[in-house]
Amino acid sequence: MKKKDIVSDIFKILLGIVLVLPLILAASISFMPKADIMKIPFELNLSNATLENYIHSFKYMNLLTYFKNSFIMVGIELPCKAFTALLAAYAFSHFEFPGKNFLFTLTLTVMMIPGEVIIMSLFKMIMGWNLIDTYAGLTITGLVDVAAVFMLRQNMLSIPKSLHEAARIDGCGRMRYFFSILVPLCRTVVAAYALRGFINIYNSYMWPLLVTTKDEMRTIQTGVAQLSWSSHSGLVLAAAMITSIIPLMVYFFGMDSIVEGMTAGAVKN
Repeated sequence: MKKKDIVSDIFKILLGIVLVLPLILAASISFMPKADIMKIPFELNLSNATLENYIHSFKYMNLLTYFKNSFIMVGIELPCKAFTALLAAYAFSHFEFPGKNFLFTLTLTVMMIPGEVIIMSLFKMIMGWNLIDTYAGLTITGLVDVAAVFMLRQNMLSIPKSLHEAARIDGCGRMRYFFSILVPLCRTVVAAYALRGFINIYNSYMWPLLVTTKDEMRTIQTGVAQLSWSSHSGLVLAAAMITSIIPLMVYFFGMDSIVEGMTAGAVKN
């Protein structure tokens, strides 16, 4: 092994330790009693490890309700985003129509506008429609994802046009080709987007914070954020660890799909 490769591997290991260490430290403190956490100077001591913080998190917080709201939000937004992105990408990659390039460019410009710029306008719109503290208010602004349109279009452009032409000659309709041939061919990209989209929606904070005022409508991120005022660090970290379990599992089991999907379509036939 070359010296350059050894140095590179050592650097990656050290970087991994730096990134993982805060998570390990937070998980360790979440098992410590409040008395041990409040000691000055602080000492990481797990000899009195307990599940008390985790039990209190479920006892004094509506964590199950928060999880339910987050999953409802994901269940509504993610299929809509994926379906609309697939249809738009199909149109931009397989059809020719007046203003196609202009519309695609206009679509991409949306990606350049920070969400914070329009968030207050969206909030006023939701208030005007009386959708505060409703699932419609939580999800209606997240039914379309321009980034997904771009990603899927690039993947569809890598699929030979001759396949579409052959299917049309054999009598395959446009929508049948879309559902029976094109979507299965894009499954790796769709799977990668679904995993990334799930995590993004699950971790969304600002929008749910704005459109929910009732505790029973809060999502997991906004619900756990209520603990930020607490002086009990162990309780806060226990709730944070519970919240992090699902994204970590998604990344752990879906990493291969994410990598494969992100590289699909990189080479155009």
